[in-house]
Amino acid sequence: MDAEANSSNFPLPEAFLEFLNQNGIDPSIYAASDSIPRYIRLKPGYETYKEEIEADVGCKLEKVSWLPDFYYLPPDVRIASSKAYQEGKIYGIDAASGAAVLALDISVGDHVLDLCAAPGAKLCMMLDILGSSGSVTGVDVAKHRLAACRSMLLKYALGDHCRLFVADGTTFSLPPVSANLVSESRNESEEVYKEWKSWRPWKERKREAIAREKGLSKVFSSTQEPELIFYGTNSGVVGLTKNKLYQRAHCGYVFEFGYDKVLVDAECTHDGSIKHIQKFEQWGWTTFQRRVLDAERTDDLAILQLQLLTNGFKLLKVGGFLVYSTCSLTDAQNEDVVDKFLSENSSAELLEIDAARNWPCKSGRIPKTLRFDPLTSCTSGLFVAKFTKLAI
Repeated sequence: MDAEANSSNFPLPEAFLEFLNQNGIDPSIYAASDSIPRYIRLKPGYETYKEEIEADVGCKLEKVSWLPDFYYLPPDVRIASSKAYQEGKIYGIDAASGAAVLALDISVGDHVLDLCAAPGAKLCMMLDILGSSGSVTGVDVAKHRLAACRSMLLKYALGDHCRLFVADGTTFSLPPVSANLVSESRNESEEVYKEWKSWRPWKERKREAIAREKGLSKVFSSTQEPELIFYGTNSGVVGLTKNKLYQRAHCGYVFEFGYDKVLVDAECTHDGSIKHIQKFEQWGWTTFQRRVLDAERTDDLAILQLQLLTNGFKLLKVGGFLVYSTCSLTDAQNEDVVDKFLSENSSAELLEIDAARNWPCKSGRIPKTLRFDPLTSCTSGLFVAKFTKLAI
């Protein structure tokens, strides 16, 4: 594909067109932005409010036939100012991201780990599916981004079975809280976690607000202890001592009592996200060059992605499911990572995603992996692979 020939058709810098050419990505996907609808998920229990929500947002909610509880709207509709959004009846989440969550096959009572939880829409969907059972542990390396997840949980009243840790996803090693930990005897002098309060010191709130405004992310060292910034009443934290909560599990314990489901929606170059790429028209293409096109950064990302996938798999119990996804369309961040991971983990088996039979997506280079893209799927770009852990 000739990058120069395409440069006049799309408002993209020449260097990015060359990046797409090198990775075999069709630049025309970025011209499809006006035809990609805005997707929302209707919070379970609010189906009877559909007509009221339609009047509120000023258009019909068209059902996504292949994804339960998802609807699409015209791309220019803004939902943030709507009463339905402000009251937590709907939230925005791309249909491809919803498919990645659905691929986990979350069941009642599951303990789920979201290893790269921010910005939080997938976290909300997991909790919606679980209802009043199980637990979700959300982890993210950036405190201000995880604080935004916390705000979403409070807004949508979904945090009762959730806990959030600021931590390095490549080294996070805390298992789900089990009943035996809560009931275990403790020293009388040890303080226990009581019900979480939303009040936080003014200085902490100010720091987080400044970080959000500047797009800053605190660099979290892999040697630091995870920081618990939120926990729901029924997340398994209340009644525990700090020592019990931060007790790392040995390998044999994780095999039997690890997470039932793990989502690793890894940090990537986001080249498959049309809306993300469009933001660089405001942010500046110099920033884009550094974040997306820099060869050293993309090499580092592939290493990080493998580390995240490997650690997520370590925390998965035998027979559990792990989904790896990125919103990149490059092989280097997707199939190449999967190939490397499978070669290093004999207990990992790549699975067919049963629900995908009716999904509007393509097979990846590796059989059983999937790719969503704007032209094929009318969604943002997303790669999805599903694994299970074998007892060997």
